[in-house]
Amino acid sequence: MTLSFCKETAFKALQTHARTKWCMDETSIQTHWMFKDFAQAMAFMNAVAEVAERMNHHPEWTNVYNRVNVRLTTHDAGGLTHLDFDLARAMDTLAITASQS
Repeated sequence: MTLSFCKETAFKALQTHARTKWCMDETSIQTHWMFKDFAQAMAFMNAVAEVAERMNHHPEWTNVYNRVNVRLTTHDAGGLTHLDFDLARAMDTLAITASQS
């Protein structure tokens, strides 16, 4: 994490460009998606898993049928870093793709 990272600025940029509504607290950002069905939700989660593994940054998430709840934080840093916002942007794009399949 660099000293120039500002979570408020990163959050504002995420809210400006993402199609997903994210919420932020002191240590994390969170959102949820509802998909057409379980298969679509799992396709989204599998696509995110591939990106998260490449980034070595893994979400806290739950799935119930067609709903996926997500919380992103960087445990090693004790809060938010650029990794959380990078993964959030990727998830936003993947959610759109999954919804169209």
